[in-house]
Formats: sequence, structure tokens, C-alpha cells
Amino acid sequence: MKLILTAAVENLGEAGDIVVVKDGYGRNYLLPRGLAIKATRGAEKQVEGIRRAQEAREVRGLEHANELKQALEGLAAVSLDVKTHDSGKLFGSVTAADVAGAIKTAGGPVVDKRNVVLPKGHIKATGSYPVTVTLHPQVEATVQLAVVAAS
Repeated sequence: MKLILTAAVENLGEAGDIVVVKDGYGRNYLLPRGLAIKATRGAEKQVEGIRRAQEAREVRGLEHANELKQALEGLAAVSLDVKTHDSGKLFGSVTAADVAGAIKTAGGPVVDKRNVVLPKGHIKATGSYPVTVTLHPQVEATVQLAVVAAS
């Protein structure tokens, strides 16, 4: 079965790669999980779009990671408005995707949610928290996130 990967699959390939796999693996694992699409003429044209989107998110080298670190640490105020109970506890919790969106809203660079590391795994109360963003295996940036109750 000929498929186009939409995400990186260990021991198989990266997003945008055209691979040939056994029918059962493709039909029972890759396709239901959205890790691949069937390779048709129209889908092969979309491969270039998938690769461009992946390259835009990817950090290109150590120098680029250091530039992004300077931009992230130079942000004055990254705040996130959330719904809270009267006592200051959140309804739910702050996710890595919420933090990535708040960084973008504050004027920072686009950060992949998978690179955001929250303190203690999750945030469930208002306050100020240090959030680590892994930009490169050797470069990490720390951003102060202010979780504020929405009016």
C-alpha cells in the first residue's frame, strides 16, 4: 500500500514522505490515527504543502534557536485570560497549546505546543509561572506567564 505520511512515524519516515507499507499496517494503524493518507495524484501534490508547513515550524540550527530565545525572553508580558472560580482556581487547566497561543498573541514567534514545558505538568490556579520552551536540544528559553482571571 502506497501512503503519504502526515506526521513523523518512528522507523518509517517524516511528514511528507511517500512510503510503501503492508496493507494491514496502513489500513489498521496509520490511516485510522491520521498519520498517513492514501497516495493519489491529488494527494501527491499536497506533499509539497505539508513539507513547507513543517519547515516553517522547524527551528533551523543553533543560530536560529538562539535568535528565537532572544525574542522569547525579550517579551515584556505574556498573559493568559482564563475562566476561574471565585477562589481563583481555574475551570480546567492551562495547556501547552494555550501557552503557545498566548506567546503568539503577545507578539512572540510561533512556538510549537510540543516544545512548551509547563511547571508541574499543568497550571490550575491564577498567578505568575515560569514556562520553559525547548527550541533546540541545546537551547531552552524561559518565559514568565501570567495567568489572569477573565472578567
